[in-house]
Amino acid sequence: MKYNSTTDKNIVVSASQAIAQGISTDGGLFVPQEIPQYSLSDIENLTKLDYVGRAKKILGDYLDDFTAEEIDECVTKAYTAEKFGSNDPSPLSYQKYGDIDMNILELWHGPTSAFKDMALQILPHLLTKSLKKTSSGKEAVILVATSGDTGKAALEGFKDVDGTKIMVFYPVDGVSPMQKRQMTTQEGSNVSVCAIRGNFDDAQTGVKKIFTNKELVAKLEEKNYIFSSANSINWGRLLPQIVYYFSAYSELVNDGKIKLGDKINIVVPTGNFGNILASYYAFRMGLPINKFICASNSNNVLTDFIATGTYDKNRSFYPTISPSMDILVSSNLERFLYHMTECDDKKVKEWMTQLKTKGAYTVDENVKEKITSLFAGGFCDDDSTTKTIGEFFNEYGYLCDTHTAVAVKVYKDYVEQTNDRTPVIIDSTASPYKFSSSVLKAIAKDDELPDDEFEMVELLNKKSNVSVPKPLAALKNKETRFTAVVDSDEMPQYVLKTLGVE
Repeated sequence: MKYNSTTDKNIVVSASQAIAQGISTDGGLFVPQEIPQYSLSDIENLTKLDYVGRAKKILGDYLDDFTAEEIDECVTKAYTAEKFGSNDPSPLSYQKYGDIDMNILELWHGPTSAFKDMALQILPHLLTKSLKKTSSGKEAVILVATSGDTGKAALEGFKDVDGTKIMVFYPVDGVSPMQKRQMTTQEGSNVSVCAIRGNFDDAQTGVKKIFTNKELVAKLEEKNYIFSSANSINWGRLLPQIVYYFSAYSELVNDGKIKLGDKINIVVPTGNFGNILASYYAFRMGLPINKFICASNSNNVLTDFIATGTYDKNRSFYPTISPSMDILVSSNLERFLYHMTECDDKKVKEWMTQLKTKGAYTVDENVKEKITSLFAGGFCDDDSTTKTIGEFFNEYGYLCDTHTAVAVKVYKDYVEQTNDRTPVIIDSTASPYKFSSSVLKAIAKDDELPDDEFEMVELLNKKSNVSVPKPLAALKNKETRFTAVVDSDEMPQYVLKTLGVE
């Protein structure tokens, strides 16, 4: 199994090289040359395994320069009951919203209470093994841009991992108070956190510029450092997310909700297109999927793209109560377009260049038709998000966070518009306690809310009787370690200063 760059097919690397580098030297993203094919018999075999067994099978089929023993070690260390609260790290919750059945895939039971744990608990193991295969003796500098959840999950995953240093950049006013506290109190001798003046797109662009800054890369190589990434631009971050779609399908079969071979719909609240892209890879592998429903907040660039074929970031940016989706440049769409164009690297490069220079591009009509045959898009503003949280809890008894609520509302709208009652998996991406203020305002409108974040957590617990995740409760008495704030063009200097490289 080899991997190409989305913007230059002549660049060919192994799986371990793709994971170690994070991003191609030409600025493209790594994609597999082939996609493993699973028959219904193969999927039936997955239904007989637990999550760890399913992960071993799927990762092994993509990472063929890893031994079975290496895959086994990575998977078993990542998905433990101690970290995820049970032997099933991604349980399904069967709910009703009015007359609509909603099979909610809870992806937030890991150590940072967000879906990013599903990949970022295993990525450090994959990365350190990849580095040993490709860059013996070099220390990895992991650069991460975050809109809230990736940062903490990456910090926790890489904390005190030998041979790595990790630096996280987040928009200073673009994350929730709980997300900020999770990052700025992070423990570990190899971690660093810095806020930037700007939004997530500024942070993400800044990280990509550092990766492709040849002078900076050379300077670090002299000091025995190599850059890598823990964002979903890294194939080692995206690949583990494929697993929970196969696992959720297997559990629907095992629980008698569907029969083997039945099609399902997938609903994902997404800004960077990574989580929903993982479900598309599962589909390409053979998972029976009828429709992908892409749910956005007011930053609805993906909704418009699916409807029109034009991707246009030249629009107002809205800070919302679902901040992890406050994104106007969806990096993983580049991989999707590569597959939609039958691996046309020149076409993808042309569109990505237009995005950088003009802020917009329009795909060919045949590509647009392919996308609309598979994907539906919808968006939900803050008022509708708040209303959905309140209604879902007060009338139907399920408490969800601000991102999951976007997915629920968009799916409800989709069903009402299409009457498509195909069994569904709706991704629930974060604990409601990561956004206590917004969730409280939704379910306790008339109450006077406290100013302190942890008093809000206590009040939300009292109102909902939903348990507070232990890692979030433990933040209350932690000391703040990181207070730096820089402009996005100062990020390279911050990296050099933190590493002690002149």
